Amino acid sequence: MGGMGSGRYWHWSSKETTEQYLSLDVRKLAKTGVLEPGRVSGWAWHRDVEKVAEIHIRADARQIRLIYKCRSHGEDWEEMYYPVSLLSQPCNFGGHRQWFACPAQGCGKRVALLYAGRVFACRHCFQLAYECQREAPYQRSFRKAEKIRDRLGWERGLNAFPGEKPKGMHRRTYDRLVSDMYAWENASDQAFLDFYGSRIGDLLA
Repeated sequence: MGGMGSGRYWHWSSKETTEQYLSLDVRKLAKTGVLEPGRVSGWAWHRDVEKVAEIHIRADARQIRLIYKCRSHGEDWEEMYYPVSLLSQPCNFGGHRQWFACPAQGCGKRVALLYAGRVFACRHCFQLAYECQREAPYQRSFRKAEKIRDRLGWERGLNAFPGEKPKGMHRRTYDRLVSDMYAWENASDQAFLDFYGSRIGDLLA
């Protein structure tokens, strides 16, 4: 199993996407009790069923310390003890919500997600784009249609047959989702024709 930052290093010119990086979500840490002061927890990432990386997290009152090993370009493994400050925000109906303060030098942004390279930092510091920002319009519409198919429990794909109404789903909700799904599929078809039709026209001109 590779450690954190295996084959990856800190740089400011990355044009990769958030989906290509492992991420640490402060909301998940809070929900599972990892942020309780004095607690030391293990945290792992899996791809399918295979563990691909892991760290230990030591929590204090106002910060956590990330303990992990990393290396760059085949160099020796380096033990990291990486502090990340926690910010607390009052909620409207009581309680507090916690955030990370991005630990990258010169940043300090309040964020829910940190991404893992040799160090942990927010997506702005790594200059990461969201995958959806690189989609063509027809791909974006099709992805939204597929997301509704997932919610309905239907098979994915252009040629997939419609499924049944999920058990327990209100008829009004079901009808709205089906209508939205077909609208996004039609929008995807039209955007596909617009996208490739213009390119074919340029080639024939």
